[in-house]
Amino acid sequence: MQTTYALGQRYIAAGASQGTIELHQVPGNALGAYLDGAEIQVFCNAQDATGDTMNDGKIIVHGCCGDATGYAMRGGAIFIEKDAGYRCGIHMKEYQEKVPQIVIGGRCGSFLGEYQAGGLILVLGIGYEDVCPVGNFCGTGMHGGKIFLRTAHLPPDLPAQVMARKAQAEDKETIRPLVEAYCAHFGGDANALLQSDYFLLSPNSQSPYKQLYVNN
Repeated sequence: MQTTYALGQRYIAAGASQGTIELHQVPGNALGAYLDGAEIQVFCNAQDATGDTMNDGKIIVHGCCGDATGYAMRGGAIFIEKDAGYRCGIHMKEYQEKVPQIVIGGRCGSFLGEYQAGGLILVLGIGYEDVCPVGNFCGTGMHGGKIFLRTAHLPPDLPAQVMARKAQAEDKETIRPLVEAYCAHFGGDANALLQSDYFLLSPNSQSPYKQLYVNN
């Protein structure tokens, strides 16, 4: 597989379907927009809108990521070693075998999973074990998909349409491949991480927007 060492600003690897692209300086916004199968390795931080409308492939960030990571993402996977900004996973969606995944090693800013319609977001909260690893308004407008939080501190302001429960052993098995992949990319003990407490957030299936409709 060909490896490209890229230099540039916005839209690096936009729509790329094959090969591996390595970046050693901070890329501009919309890295990997519409990515369709290639792999991007970022050996530094990344800016806003990484993986915008991504369809397939992988983006691996050895550092932190800016706002709106995975905006409207519809396939593939994004792994972030450290923290992510606001509105990560906004408008994520899935269809049949296309199930997008975002793994955040540290914490995430406010509006995580805003209007999420599908896919899976995993926040490991490494280094933030004593506090909630997400900001305000987590899951606002969420109507599909799942959010896993490695924490004993549930966000205090979850919206009414989001249900939260402690993750059980079978739930943790669904995220094991992602935790193992994270540790393969960045180091760490997957088994130790999986022994922690997790919360699973999912949308309330009882029509979260029923107040918008006229009752007959």
